Amino acid sequence: MDREWLNIFIHLLVATIAGGIIGLERSYHGRPAGFRTHTLVCVASSLLMLVTMYQNKWFAGTALETVRVDPTRMAQGIMTGIGFLGAGVIMREGLSVRGLTTAASIWITAAIGILSGIGFYSAVLIASVITIGTLTVFRKIENRMPSQIFAHLSISVCRQNCMAETGIRGLLSQNGFSVANVSYQLLEKGEKLEYRMTVRTMDNGNIEKLSKTLMDLASVIEFNISMAGD
Repeated sequence: MDREWLNIFIHLLVATIAGGIIGLERSYHGRPAGFRTHTLVCVASSLLMLVTMYQNKWFAGTALETVRVDPTRMAQGIMTGIGFLGAGVIMREGLSVRGLTTAASIWITAAIGILSGIGFYSAVLIASVITIGTLTVFRKIENRMPSQIFAHLSISVCRQNCMAETGIRGLLSQNGFSVANVSYQLLEKGEKLEYRMTVRTMDNGNIEKLSKTLMDLASVIEFNISMAGD
């Protein structure tokens, strides 16, 4: 491996590690844009900066003093256009957001295309391998790693037979949930009280456990559990 390849590899490897660490933190907290998304975004940004570092490869045999080019404008124009394409694959399904990793993969593909267009094939090869590895190997790591699961929960009870907030918190705690926040709403001319909250757990099986518990409670008129996240 010559010096140029080693230099490119180090830049992209550092970007992969940095983006992965940030993405791990986001994934742990149940955010839609997590491990793979942050890694791809970071590597794509590093690729675009490599374009400016190796500007002398754009004009082989031409004195750079006779040419005045701002490569960041060209890259900015391309990535702005790709941003609209990426936004088109991001969809919201209820309270969940999907398509973020796809949008990031489109973005990094655009960056690889820029490098390919200027003949920067060493960076193209390294970035392509990193991208494929991120979308495959990182998926397996992300699926196996422990992470917080967030859900939106609403519980409706009869006002005359109202379950106190402390009782609801205790019920959720028994089923492996913690409560992030709680709001209240009176419905049906004050006859029904609805609790709305964001809850989190570390075990996906606790969702089914909680639903069975709520179905067995005579005081609960109706409830809804909606998953949050990608």
